[in-house]
Amino acid sequence: MNEKVAAKPDQAAIASPRRSPSQQRSRERVERMLAAASALIAEQGSDAMRMGEVAERAGVSIGSLYQFFPDKRAIVWALAERYTTESQACIAAALKDVGDAEGLKRAFSELVDIYYRLFLAEPVMRDIWSGTQADKALRALELADSRANAEFLVAVLKRLRPAADPVQLETTAFLVWQMGEAAMRLAISVDREEGDRLVAAYKRMALRELVGE
Repeated sequence: MNEKVAAKPDQAAIASPRRSPSQQRSRERVERMLAAASALIAEQGSDAMRMGEVAERAGVSIGSLYQFFPDKRAIVWALAERYTTESQACIAAALKDVGDAEGLKRAFSELVDIYYRLFLAEPVMRDIWSGTQADKALRALELADSRANAEFLVAVLKRLRPAADPVQLETTAFLVWQMGEAAMRLAISVDREEGDRLVAAYKRMALRELVGE
């Protein structure tokens, strides 16, 4: 029986609930707003963040804030998009030149370690990540991001296993990536020592599937 995978959503087609700034001065204001929101989320979490607080800390009027972000969810979305773009660039760079199993093991392990360190150090990323589970639109953005990241991994697997079923490689890469996100959520929710063990166990399991070790 031929295995089928769901159609991949176009990440760009997932509409952002905010207006994009077109002028340099507007872009600078939006950057201040996002920086203010990020600081507030780090201090108190996105649930407690208030639009008025964001405007005050950013040094803009509440009307200016609403001009670009109609609600708090739009701010969280913008931050999620930013982290998504940055993560995809990091993953693409790490995997683009991988040509053998040892290179894949090394690059994949380093990426997992980078993500783990980022989520340990960055409360905003943790807050956004946990919030995606309760927001269907953010969950769709996360899934599109996972599929895009899995494609970078698929490209490597096709170089290593040119005779393999490409659909099976896509399924494996997507599942490995989704399992990694679940492993990270679990690791940062327990104490550091246990979290380290969980991340190490995930790497061993994933690499056995990817390179047979």
